[in-house]
Amino acid sequence: MTTWTHDHRHIPATVPAYPRPQKVTQARVLRSEWTKLRTQPSAGWALLSAAVLIIGFGILYSLLRAARPPHGATAAGAFDPAAVSLAGVQLAQIAVGVLGVLLITSEYASGLIRTSFAAVPRRLPVLWGKAALLAAATIAVSLPAAVAAFLAGQSILGRQHLAVSLSHPGVARAVLGSALYLAVAGLLGLGLGALLRSTAGGISALFALLFAVPLVAGFLPGNWSGEVGKFLPATAGQAVTTAHPDPAVSLAPWTGFGMFCLYTAAVLGLAALRMRRGDA
Repeated sequence: MTTWTHDHRHIPATVPAYPRPQKVTQARVLRSEWTKLRTQPSAGWALLSAAVLIIGFGILYSLLRAARPPHGATAAGAFDPAAVSLAGVQLAQIAVGVLGVLLITSEYASGLIRTSFAAVPRRLPVLWGKAALLAAATIAVSLPAAVAAFLAGQSILGRQHLAVSLSHPGVARAVLGSALYLAVAGLLGLGLGALLRSTAGGISALFALLFAVPLVAGFLPGNWSGEVGKFLPATAGQAVTTAHPDPAVSLAPWTGFGMFCLYTAAVLGLAALRMRRGDA
């Protein structure tokens, strides 16, 4: 653009500079989702609750079992000190699962999801960004909590000569598996929230899968209870959180965890399909 003066000299006019639109990448989506996660009060409280439940309930249950030690060779052989000190994982899955639901349904409830999809038209990077950060945050909080619960619990159980060390077969895997299980439980909640787009519906479905369905399976006659129950999401996943799972009612540790991951991947896949095709 050129401007002319009265003596016919041309002077370039100043052209306003506009910022170039940035390409949407998964890394930029991750940064955006990280900002949402760390500024959402419910996220901090849920993760703190998970850590408190892992450590607090693990200590309480260890105190209870130390006061009532197993009697007899059979009971002593079936006693799993690692599972006792990690019992709080059973409760912590509620906190991280509900957090997973809220991470997505809160945006649908407030209408913020429209802004997210406007910034990321392909939509699915939003879901994958939430999933990656949720899993990382859950492991970062729950793994140290599981280690602390284990050490505290074994200190208590050691008074009755019931303790085991991390080097004992299957124990280190159970501690690590507890954090991995909680991370996948959070992803299951995220998938249910994205699929149902309702906080109440997502939490209800989460409780049904983790608690109600195993409870109903327990009423099946004969050996059906154990055979069917070991393939259910929660029971399968929790096999990795025990040092020596019972083959009669549980799959092998990594086999069960893999099945739990498959259930979660299926839910996330359905959620991704709806997110890509449905309206915000």
